[in-house]
This record gives sequence, structure tokens and C-alpha cells, in this order.
Amino acid sequence: MKATLLTSGDYTRAPWKNGGGVFTDIADAHRPGAITKDWDSLLWRFASTPIVAPGPFSHMPGIDRLQMVVRGRGLVLKTPQGEFDEREPFTTVRFTGEMEIVTELEAGPVEVVNLMARRGAAEIEMLTLSEPGERQLAAGTHLLHAALGDCGIRLDGEDFSISHESTLRVDLTRASTLELVSGLAVLASIRLVG
Repeated sequence: MKATLLTSGDYTRAPWKNGGGVFTDIADAHRPGAITKDWDSLLWRFASTPIVAPGPFSHMPGIDRLQMVVRGRGLVLKTPQGEFDEREPFTTVRFTGEMEIVTELEAGPVEVVNLMARRGAAEIEMLTLSEPGERQLAAGTHLLHAALGDCGIRLDGEDFSISHESTLRVDLTRASTLELVSGLAVLASIRLVG
């Protein structure tokens, strides 16, 4: 197990793919040997971003996406096939980067976290841990993000404190036991495949 605490000083900021805003890149991975770390070399990315006005999402062919509101409420993602309801915070929605999406803000600006992965290169999951208890983590990379105040976790018996908006990155070579001790954490999990 390798555990690394990431704070806001470790994060980087970059424009959205469509230039409509700025995201905070919390953690990512690119193809080994990629000369330029860009959207084409991306394997996965965990990022946060404010959505302050209605508008289109970036077109990201070949990327699978998970998204969750962590501040504010009332976000709806409109598509030609229907809508994704993120009106309540800490609800995860899954969609593809090819999908035409326009945001609707029913109650003002929101902040979201996104977990993105190149289709066929990684499998991803994202959920909220809000009730104390144990769960198994598979081998892979796991990001525990303190989106709503400080939180405490226990990993294979070792205690970690994560301050507000910081992220504990855990790289596991085997299954481990995670326990939420206090607070609320967003758990983003990535397993590289192929």
C-alpha cells in the first residue's frame, strides 16, 4: 500500500476541453511514455470544477465519465435522450464523453467532482461514504476526497486524517479494508485494464 496526501498546493488548474471554464486537476494518469500529457494521452483524471452558468459540456470521445455535485444543488444535465438528475448533492451520474449535454442550474452555481477514464483502459467507480463502517477496496488506485469538511478513515488498521478539500491517494497491490471513522468522503476508484 502506498498512501499520499494531496492538498490544494499539489493540485493543478487547467481550462476545460471546450474552454468554457477551469477545472482543478486533483490526480491523473497518462499513457506511459507519452511525450505530451494532454487529453489524447489521458488514462484517467479526478478533478473538481465550478459550474456557474448553464452551458455545453466538452466533447470527449472515448472517455467515460462519473460526476457528483459536492457544493450547491439543483444541477440537471440535459441530453437529447433525456436528463441526468443531480439536483441533490452527492448523487453520482455516469455518462459518456460523446454525449451532447447542456447544464441547467435550478438553484445557482454548483461545484462538482468528475472521475474520467479512457474507455477500455480503466474501470471507474465513484460514491459517497457518509456512514461509519467498513468496506473492501480492490487492488488499484483509490482517491478519498474530503469534499465537506474534515474526515477520518482507517485503512488496514492505520488511521488517516484528511482536511477539507484534501485528497488521500491510495495505491493498492492487493485488497484492503477501508473504514470511514468520521465525516464524509468521496471515494473514487480506478482499476487499469488491458
